[in-house]
Amino acid sequence: MTDFVHLRLHTEYSLVDGIVRVKPLMSRVAELGMAAVAVTDVCNFFGLIKAYKAALSAGIKPIFGADLNLLGVDGNDRPVPLTLLVTDLTGYSNLTRLISRAYQEGQVLGVPYVHYDWLHGSTEGLIALSGGREGDIGQSLISDKLELAESQLSRWMQLFPERFYLEVQRTGREAEEPYLHAAVKLAERFLCPIVATNDVRFLVASEFEAHEARVCIGEGRTLDDPRRSKRYSDQQFLRSPAEMKALFSDLPEAIENTVAIATRCNLVLNLGTPCLPEYPVPDDMSEQNYFRQVSHQGLIQRIGETGERIPDPRFTRQDYIDRLDLELDIIIQMGFPGYFLIVMDFIRWAKEHGIPVGPGRGSGAGSLVAYALLITDLDPLQYDLLFERFLNPDRVSMPDFDIDFCMDRRDEVIDYVANHYGRDAVSQIVTFGTMAAKAVVRDVARVQGKSYGLADKLSKLIPFEVGMTLAKAFDQEETLRDFLRDDDQAQEIWDMACQLEGITRNVGKHAGGVVIAPSQLVDFAPLYCDESGGGLVTQFDKNDVEEAGLVKFDFLGLRTLTIIAWALDMINTERAKQGQAMLDINALPLDDAAVFESLQKADTTAVFQLESRGMKDLIKRLRPDTFEDIIALVALFRPGPLQSGMVDNFINRKHGREAIAYPDAHYQHPSLQPILEPTYGIILYQEQVMQIAQVLAGYTLGEADMLRRAMGKKKPEEMAKQREIFQSGASSRGIDGELAIRIFDLVEKFAGYGFNKSHSAAYALVSYQTAWLKTHYPAQFMAAVMSSEMQNTDKIVVLIEECRAMGLTLKLPDINEGRFAFTVNPLGEVIYGLGAIKGLGEGPIEVILEERDSGGAFTDIFQFCARTDRRLLNKRALEALIRAGAFDSLGVPRWVLMASLEDALKMAEQQANNIASGIEDLFGEVPTVDGDVSDGTVNVYQRFLSAREWTGKERLTGEKETLGLYVTGHPIDDYETELRRFIPTPIASVRADGKPNQKLVGLIVASRTMKTKRGDTMAIITLDDRSARIELTVYAEAFQQSRELLVKDQLVVVEGSIAHDDYSGGLSMRVSQVWSLDQARGAFASCLSIGLNGGSSVGSVGRLKSLLTQATRGECAVVIDYDRGDAAARIALGKDYAVQPTDDLLVALADLDGTLSVNLCY
Repeated sequence: MTDFVHLRLHTEYSLVDGIVRVKPLMSRVAELGMAAVAVTDVCNFFGLIKAYKAALSAGIKPIFGADLNLLGVDGNDRPVPLTLLVTDLTGYSNLTRLISRAYQEGQVLGVPYVHYDWLHGSTEGLIALSGGREGDIGQSLISDKLELAESQLSRWMQLFPERFYLEVQRTGREAEEPYLHAAVKLAERFLCPIVATNDVRFLVASEFEAHEARVCIGEGRTLDDPRRSKRYSDQQFLRSPAEMKALFSDLPEAIENTVAIATRCNLVLNLGTPCLPEYPVPDDMSEQNYFRQVSHQGLIQRIGETGERIPDPRFTRQDYIDRLDLELDIIIQMGFPGYFLIVMDFIRWAKEHGIPVGPGRGSGAGSLVAYALLITDLDPLQYDLLFERFLNPDRVSMPDFDIDFCMDRRDEVIDYVANHYGRDAVSQIVTFGTMAAKAVVRDVARVQGKSYGLADKLSKLIPFEVGMTLAKAFDQEETLRDFLRDDDQAQEIWDMACQLEGITRNVGKHAGGVVIAPSQLVDFAPLYCDESGGGLVTQFDKNDVEEAGLVKFDFLGLRTLTIIAWALDMINTERAKQGQAMLDINALPLDDAAVFESLQKADTTAVFQLESRGMKDLIKRLRPDTFEDIIALVALFRPGPLQSGMVDNFINRKHGREAIAYPDAHYQHPSLQPILEPTYGIILYQEQVMQIAQVLAGYTLGEADMLRRAMGKKKPEEMAKQREIFQSGASSRGIDGELAIRIFDLVEKFAGYGFNKSHSAAYALVSYQTAWLKTHYPAQFMAAVMSSEMQNTDKIVVLIEECRAMGLTLKLPDINEGRFAFTVNPLGEVIYGLGAIKGLGEGPIEVILEERDSGGAFTDIFQFCARTDRRLLNKRALEALIRAGAFDSLGVPRWVLMASLEDALKMAEQQANNIASGIEDLFGEVPTVDGDVSDGTVNVYQRFLSAREWTGKERLTGEKETLGLYVTGHPIDDYETELRRFIPTPIASVRADGKPNQKLVGLIVASRTMKTKRGDTMAIITLDDRSARIELTVYAEAFQQSRELLVKDQLVVVEGSIAHDDYSGGLSMRVSQVWSLDQARGAFASCLSIGLNGGSSVGSVGRLKSLLTQATRGECAVVIDYDRGDAAARIALGKDYAVQPTDDLLVALADLDGTLSVNLCY
């Protein structure tokens, strides 16, 4: 053991402070020559297992503990810090329970506290440090309350006999030295040992400012805030033993005691040994026998008593029985029956309660036992899926079923498991949120007191990509590098952000990870929950929780299952009305010609796994015509196959452009044909690698799985060994050794690209189901898909365009026909969901639907206001409904409705007051309104018909702001006549003539950036002018000149050359220049003509001069065409009056008294 050991240290997992990262910590400890180090995060073990493994890897002895805040010490409410260190498994168990209880029972305003009384009976195996000057003894000594300090020390020494130490520090903080001298004297009188700590928060002194920023980020304060408490110093870094000895040269025993404590702390964790929960079985049966019984019963239900429901003629009933028994033997031998039974239990419960469950995912779909127990829904024999890919008897590892549930109802299944197996034995798993690139820049700028604009600009220069880091952004973005070079304040933000990037900042809950313990959870892991006691999770994340021995079950939410469920609900409601049988999505024929016809056209928007641009390209080339082709699509669409040439070979072989060989024309063997025939001789799946080894070289499937893994790792010595085994096995089967090695080399080459067929097949089934629904029930399917994306406006825009392309009618939200989600009416029209209206919310929609369902349709806005609750449907919500077009079915223009809204609300309020006062309205439910009664009815809108009519732009802006898109028109509509004067050709009429200067105008509806091979940024833009759409490619030079214009919903004029696009089959433009509408007017208009009549007053002319002088300067000349009736003249104004003809200027000029016309001349 070395001369000194750090016993108090906060890592990044303390959350409130500390920026020490675990692996660098262990490296630094080893570098400084220390043999041990303690981690004492604030009331948690979040990083315990990570630190334990990192320490052992670095040859460091790990010591664990926690800094606790105690309540109820000396009967007062002031929190008292106490550090507890674990000496053995008993102490670990006691501290685990104390920490868990602090979160479950002791939280105050989100801060966990341990109550002093809880310590009694829970101190065995724990060493306590007093907390230094901040502890109760320290505070008493600083306050000269010596008697109180003595009684406190006496009590602590009784509670922790021979395990309590007075802690002293020298970190340059207030009152440390007076406390230290008083503590030493007190320790001498009571024979209590003292110990030195450095209360470490960062590794090196230069990280102090970054640590201060981290604390301020958590507290929501700025670094220069005079109100914030400065609790830390720049000396709280990981000092070397020599530095600590020099610092405490007058107290050598304080240094020596750190080593003594480290010697007493000997926690050894048993990691990686799974502890399976038990499944309750009938009293007269063992778990193994029950497992066999339910598996055989389930198989008979699947294939029939005599095998009459076996789908593949290659297999007999006995084949299924033999495969089942083989799997059962392996599962029982490995000790996993309970795992399968528990998964079976909650999946059956979900299906019995109408909760959609996926067909399986991952290698679990290769298990016939799982198929028999209804865990999966794909027959593994039919699709050549291998059990050993899932559970290999030659490689003991936990089975791992990833189960997909409907997103909406997944929590019901988790709740069932918690109730069934005990809430003290079931929880979800913690996740850690970190300071990601964009967010950390904003956070640092805020605590440094920098302007929001600077932070926003700097953050936006970081590309929005998964896995983006500050270092990557700096390397990729020249604009970012230039900005940092030219702006010192931005560089300050950047430098500190780089220090904090990736630091753990908060905790959350893993959406689908659930652990089930065989006993109480705290026997295995500490627990964390929110202040209310809800959201219980283990403090170990998904990797660490398995190391601790808990078995993880993945309850994954798959949005597509929710979409299918919603679509089926609409479909089956309609089928029931027509007397038809319910549609069973799991009984679809997998050879529907119409489905494959749609697939071959790549009409796969919204189809699961098949909707990306790259996938559509692959589909067009592959032209799938069997379910096996869909399985292959999922496997092929990955970087490895796409870059290796495997995809091209697959497609060419399928379409007869390349001869099929098994696997290569020069090196093939007939025994491989049955294995490779479904993939045209291409080794595409991992299962094929295993089968080739089994058939050609006599491997067991377990051994073949080990070979597959070895090929993936590409270790030369292991591959040499396997090559020899393969050749020997093949030779023993009469196969030429040279041929065997050639095939082995081919298998090795493709094994790196091979995909898990079990996973691919399971997801291909979901892909097929969604494609089938889109083909046969397009309206219901698209309504369900749009309902699932209601909060994602960008996606809704794409889906609405797809609806239009499919010929579906889309109706605006409707107070009399719509529901919360998108629906389909009896005419097959898709009704926009009321829930997609921004600024409305679920509560107001429920009010509308309840009143409509009970009281019938609404007839006018006055009645609507009178019948609904004003507290939920306020003026703002009603304005959103009007602007979204939800009242259009009443037949009243939106501007009239908006003008009448104030009166409608007042009348509704008056009626509510009358009813509350017991006064009945003699004229009916709604107060009378002045109006035309000539036809015997009251026109409630009579007084508002003169309201100013909305322009098309106002109407469309209302739709855009409430629905996120333009529905009833296009922003180009108001400019159509003007634009066609200098850009006469709409997108629908352009031709690929190769000319470099064709001009188009339209609205940018989609925009994405990407990197060229040279590292430059370019953009791919979709331009829409209502006649058609075209894709624009804007390369680096043009992109840099116009990047501010290339944003969604911007109306632009572009110039470039047009050519055929091989991917879409349509046209595309390579853009050389981009203008905004205002810039285009200035560039192409010869002049701005303002017509004035003789009635123009001197004041009007003055206002005209003012408008022109204040307008944005430009190149467009201004002429005034003056007409007095008896005389006319054209006056050309000088260059000083040349303007940029913006919309605002043109409108202002048109509103001047005496203005006859405002025209741009082209």
